[in-house]
Amino acid sequence: MRPKWIFGLVVLMLAWLPASAATFRWTSQGDILTLDPHAQNEGLTNTVLNQVYEALVRRDRDFKLAPELALSWNKASPTVWRFRLRPNVKFHDDTPFKADDVVFSIERAMAPSSNFKSNVAGIKSVKSIDDLTVEIATDGPDPVLLEQLATVRIMSKAWSVKNKVEQPQNFAERQETFAVRNANGTGPFMIKAREPDVKTVLTANGHWWGKRETNVTEVLYRPIKSDATRIAALTSGEIDFVLDPPPQDIPRLASAPGLSILQGRENRVIFLGFDQFRDELLYSNRKGKNPFKDRRVRQAVYQAIDVEAIRAKILRGLAVATGSLIAGQVNGYSAAADKRLPYDPVRARALLAEAGYPEGLQVTLDCPNNRYIQDEQVCQAIASMLSKVGITLRLDALPRAQYFPKIQKTDTSFYMLGILPTTHDAWSSLFSIAHSVGNEGAGDWNFGRYSNPKVDALIDAIRVEMNPGKRNQLIEQALLLHNADVAHVPLYQQVTPWAMRSNVKAVHTPDNFLDIRWVNVN
Repeated sequence: MRPKWIFGLVVLMLAWLPASAATFRWTSQGDILTLDPHAQNEGLTNTVLNQVYEALVRRDRDFKLAPELALSWNKASPTVWRFRLRPNVKFHDDTPFKADDVVFSIERAMAPSSNFKSNVAGIKSVKSIDDLTVEIATDGPDPVLLEQLATVRIMSKAWSVKNKVEQPQNFAERQETFAVRNANGTGPFMIKAREPDVKTVLTANGHWWGKRETNVTEVLYRPIKSDATRIAALTSGEIDFVLDPPPQDIPRLASAPGLSILQGRENRVIFLGFDQFRDELLYSNRKGKNPFKDRRVRQAVYQAIDVEAIRAKILRGLAVATGSLIAGQVNGYSAAADKRLPYDPVRARALLAEAGYPEGLQVTLDCPNNRYIQDEQVCQAIASMLSKVGITLRLDALPRAQYFPKIQKTDTSFYMLGILPTTHDAWSSLFSIAHSVGNEGAGDWNFGRYSNPKVDALIDAIRVEMNPGKRNQLIEQALLLHNADVAHVPLYQQVTPWAMRSNVKAVHTPDNFLDIRWVNVN
């Protein structure tokens, strides 16, 4: 005979379920990388984990900051913040959420193996005042602390200690820990099943503290690499939602009965990076040399690429050409720094000759094949364009699960990457991509080890400058210096379409994170 409390729990759950409870089935071309909330700061991974874990603050439907696990906050001084935490919140294992969990999680995000160190940069200390009060001290005035904290997910300290995951997974080394395949957050959904590269199943958290705005009670995510297979699954009704429909299919899907398209400009910029620190490239025919240390070679690559052709032919207009690492909607955007060098293959050939490579060179381009829109096809087009000026590329296109560990170990000479500042502030991108590698996550995504002390000094000043006008001037100066160095080759800002069954309603956001809290299936 079953205990009476089980019947009571069933009655309670049935009472909680919305009248139109639904399963939501969605897909994209690749799988999430880990369930460890501080191990990998990657878009799709963040999308899923944001349903399971929560932060002190979050972004609402209008993309503005709003309370989440923190009810309120105030500044006790220019460098001390106090956060009053939400009471009566429980983790998925039914243990109460307390201030000690916040302290533990922020300190965990600071760990050497964390991929979120830049998201807690500037935090000097964090301590609990009582069970529902946390104090955060910064090492100077911090204009983006709240934006940073919106990206730091809170874990249960007790669960982490019990399962020996006090430190984040070292993703670059493909480390296996309990937190890689298991999760215990406070969010509206819980992990029910996880089979890497096959499926991830989420189920609604029946004791979630928030007001539920979705009728979805179960979520099934299936990675489907083939474009044709993903779209066939959508049109047949096997799948409800495709995060990354191929650009060439958008007109047909938009006019198809029973389907709809929702799209918007993403804050992400796609760019190319170079190894600029080794004396000899790992993957090139030029032995004893690193051609990419020469600005003229980097500029030759830049001016050999016809971004407009890529935008029009491969991306079918779903992109905006850019000359900056900072997208137009990001705080600190500078129009002056968004001017591209002209496409000029003749000039590119001349620059190579001036640099001592009149016969060109060979090098490997590392590229993901299931992360960005048409990423492999774009890399193939770049290879064709560069071949016309004498740069022969060997294309090494890898799935995201192999690609990111490779480049994060700087096992690359030339690579494609996309940058979306999780704080939606220019400082985040500059600190991660353009700052020399250093403490607190500086240069965490600077895999080519670009370094300019003047750029570093500007980025450090941006982090503590509270005057918006002066701060924007510093951002513009840093971007212009970075551009003058041709430190990277900015390509385009993505426009991201979502394809779905017409009975699905969702909210498109500039970070391209699907928030299932706002999905309804009718």
